[in-house]
Amino acid sequence: MLVFASFFVAVGFGIIAPTIPLFAKSFGVNNAQVGSIISAFALARFASGLISGKFVDKFGERLVFTVGIAFVALSSFAAALAQSYEQLLIFRAAGGLGSSMFSVAAGSMLLRAVSDDQRARAQSLYNGSFLVGMMAGPVIGGFLTAISLRAPLLVYAALLVVASVAGGFLLRNSVLAARPTEKSIVVKTSIRDALAMKPYVIALMISFVTAWVLFGMSRSVLPLFMVEDMKSSAGFIGVGFTISAVVQGLFLLKAGGLSDKRGRKFSAISGLILLGTSVVLLVLTFHPWIFLLSMFVGAFGSAFLSTTPAAIVGDVLRGKGGQVIALYQMSGDAGAMIAPIALGFIADHYGFRATFAISALLVFLVIAVATKLPETRTSHLGQSSK
Repeated sequence: MLVFASFFVAVGFGIIAPTIPLFAKSFGVNNAQVGSIISAFALARFASGLISGKFVDKFGERLVFTVGIAFVALSSFAAALAQSYEQLLIFRAAGGLGSSMFSVAAGSMLLRAVSDDQRARAQSLYNGSFLVGMMAGPVIGGFLTAISLRAPLLVYAALLVVASVAGGFLLRNSVLAARPTEKSIVVKTSIRDALAMKPYVIALMISFVTAWVLFGMSRSVLPLFMVEDMKSSAGFIGVGFTISAVVQGLFLLKAGGLSDKRGRKFSAISGLILLGTSVVLLVLTFHPWIFLLSMFVGAFGSAFLSTTPAAIVGDVLRGKGGQVIALYQMSGDAGAMIAPIALGFIADHYGFRATFAISALLVFLVIAVATKLPETRTSHLGQSSK
């Protein structure tokens, strides 16, 4: 069910991704206001993370998952009918709450539904469905945009309704996703408990630095560097990101298998080294083809890092722990939000290569911390996760 719903959500998100800036621009606003539409969704998602985790702990994953997706569907439908920039901003921001609700609920189900010798592979399959959906979405979105700027949002809302109804129906008999009982609440991991565990704290750090590079640096200063310094075309940059997405998709299940078999520490350090190497290559990019090499190398690191940190969280989680999962997801959201602002400032004052050097330094600092990561696959190795 999660893979099915993830695909529909991702296709819809991919459909509206290239359309939202154009739709916002149609109201006659400046570029900063266009950016605010995108940031408002991310900020609302981040700000409501712990609230969504509380909802999961109180009402269960099924209700929060279905209501969260339905809420995003409603906000997307309202955004499609927006008659002003202010209305579009409010409706997109409201969607961030629903997004945090269903993503935390999905994360809770995914991490608790399988044992720790299968957890990374389950995460890989889930992420893979989202990746495929994101790759398919923009193609459909481009066609719909030619018809109307509002059409992609309407189709997105319809796909979300399908995902919400499917979730509610397919999870109706799930004990795991049901509303917690007094007996099930006894077994619960609090944020305080989680923060006392070294593996969880390290997972937060890995999540932050991964999002910093992949969703902050790569989506903000990297395209500008390639256009302004390397004189590359938008099409060439698109080839690089496509290579990254395809390689990551092909390697995801293998990366998850290695994490389950070789261990979380092996996979975390391997992923961070590959990611750090890809960023160092950007510092040394004096010819456009090195950018393509960086995207290729970084894709392998992304495959490891999109599965292993979440698997670590699942390994240490005992019973319900919606807020624990929410805080983990928020660490990634924080990296994605802070990086564009911080790196943009650095690029303005010290140049693009300085942003890559600082990002590489952050990755290698986390590598040093990850060397202290204890193995968390207790069912596989019989070691403590504390």
